[in-house]
Amino acid sequence: MFVYTLRANTLRFFSIIGVALIVLVSLILFVPKYEITTTSTIQAEKEKIKYDKIKTPENRVSFLAQFGWEVNETPITENEIKIPDEFDKILKTYNEVQKQQGLDLTKYKGKTVTRYTYEITNYPNYEGKVYANVLIYKNHVIGGDICSADVNGFIHGFKRQS
Repeated sequence: MFVYTLRANTLRFFSIIGVALIVLVSLILFVPKYEITTTSTIQAEKEKIKYDKIKTPENRVSFLAQFGWEVNETPITENEIKIPDEFDKILKTYNEVQKQQGLDLTKYKGKTVTRYTYEITNYPNYEGKVYANVLIYKNHVIGGDICSADVNGFIHGFKRQS
């Protein structure tokens, strides 16, 4: 015959384990799920947008129209710029904007690219001037942004902000 006794410490231990399991199951069931934007998600969005074969002004305007932007056909400026071999703090931050839209300027360090700047005519809920900068290397969009001309303005990727 076997006799088993329970001490108060043993009961307290199993009670704590039971409560912990209940809390864990409750968290699993009731905590909302968040969609994590992965590189594959960005790549899937990027595949819908055509970044290559940008040879003419019409191609550049069509590229921006893919994101819903309306611009004047003639760019305000067209500059040749060299991507530095080493990124400073500002350029690293700018490259983070590029990475968020599936682009990366680090592959183009030391290269000379063309920057086209267009004035956006349909930016919502903003009174100031807004520009679209498009960086092109060998007929391929490698970067760019949408920004305001104000000192306290904004900058973001090509995709419309909600």
